[in-house]
Amino acid sequence: MKKKNILKGVLFVGIGASIYGMLATFVKMAYHDGFTTSEVTTSQFVLGLAGLLILNLIQTLTSKKKLSMPSSKEVRMLMLAGTSLGGTSLFYYIAVQYINVSIAIVLLMQSVWFSVVVESIITKKLPNARKIIAVIIVLLGTVLATNLINMEIELDWHGVFWGLMAAASYTLTMFTSNTLATHLPVFRKSIIMLTGGSIVVFAFLFFAQIGPMYFDGLKAFYLNFTENTEHIHPFNYSIFLTYGFILALFGTIIPPILFNIGFPNAGLGLGSIVSSLELPVSVTMAFVLLGEEVFLIQWVGIALILFAIVLMNLPSKKEKEVSIAELS
Repeated sequence: MKKKNILKGVLFVGIGASIYGMLATFVKMAYHDGFTTSEVTTSQFVLGLAGLLILNLIQTLTSKKKLSMPSSKEVRMLMLAGTSLGGTSLFYYIAVQYINVSIAIVLLMQSVWFSVVVESIITKKLPNARKIIAVIIVLLGTVLATNLINMEIELDWHGVFWGLMAAASYTLTMFTSNTLATHLPVFRKSIIMLTGGSIVVFAFLFFAQIGPMYFDGLKAFYLNFTENTEHIHPFNYSIFLTYGFILALFGTIIPPILFNIGFPNAGLGLGSIVSSLELPVSVTMAFVLLGEEVFLIQWVGIALILFAIVLMNLPSKKEKEVSIAELS
């Protein structure tokens, strides 16, 4: 792999991660303006899907070679995998209703060690010593980054629960997107997965906002989970003209495109390290735009998590020798 291509890959992955890191701050701002989780996710997925359909059409019309088509089985598998994409957005956005963005992003980053556990289960092999050490560092960093050692700080357990659910769903998304139908063009594959995610988002919209307005039984079911009925009202379509475009661009369209260009050039290990920029960018955005208080001990925890990600993805001695041979 040429050095120029590696630098190009690092640049694209870094920009993609930074853009994605801004997303939760805009979600929080949408909440402050009175929009609901259902409205936020629906606008993001609808506009994101529309944008990808346009890009796919342009690619199909301008491509000099015939683009691969998915089989019916691949469509079903990708749509099923896409439900975790919808779940990640929903769980993450619900989490930031209860806790600060700077805490929610740390919980989402638990996918780092979740993925180690899943990989170990799939391969039926214990992780190596370096990965185990990295997991321990992540857990220690999480304690510091969420400021758990400060007994004056109380974390809402709802936010913690949904943040960890987002991490679990994100782990599933990473595994499925990297293994299913890898021969398909980026836009085509993303459209199918996003369609699966949209089903989850639309179902949530019906059960959590629209449905309880018209069905008493559904409202009674809804009240089993929360006493808050403020979200039960007609859909506010103005979100499409305000935050919808930003959320679609920053969450659904731009980062996946940049990642799909960047990762093949940077390599999975280096790409994973660079993509962790999402964490400090997200915390910084929350500090600057939302005025969230971030203590020094939390920055230390974030630094530990970043170090663990680097440690986990550093190439082995053998991989370094192969890489040097390719560059020379």
